[in-house]
Amino acid sequence: MDAQGLYDTLAPLQAAKGYFFNPDKAMTLELMAGLLVNKDRYGYMACPCRLASGKFELDRDVVCPCAYRDADVAEYGACFCGLYVSAAGRDGAALPTVPERRPVEKTLAALG
Repeated sequence: MDAQGLYDTLAPLQAAKGYFFNPDKAMTLELMAGLLVNKDRYGYMACPCRLASGKFELDRDVVCPCAYRDADVAEYGACFCGLYVSAAGRDGAALPTVPERRPVEKTLAALG
């Protein structure tokens, strides 16, 4: 599967849950490609914007959609990497920079 195929597969599934992909299609497809690289590398789609260890148990919180997506989209209108946005974000509302919610200890653990 390529990035466009992943997009086409996931977009309707996520929209049914109230999550949408960033309207910047070029950026979205780059993130999709990063997810696919991580799937090949680790066996799961770790967020391409975060450090993954390659150990699923350590990375579980950053497997896309990550454990932080819901809170990020609810509070900021987008997730940390900008892949997922709210309906307002999909419709063109300005998206702020989203701060990292992942605890530093988890990022440090990924460094192993």
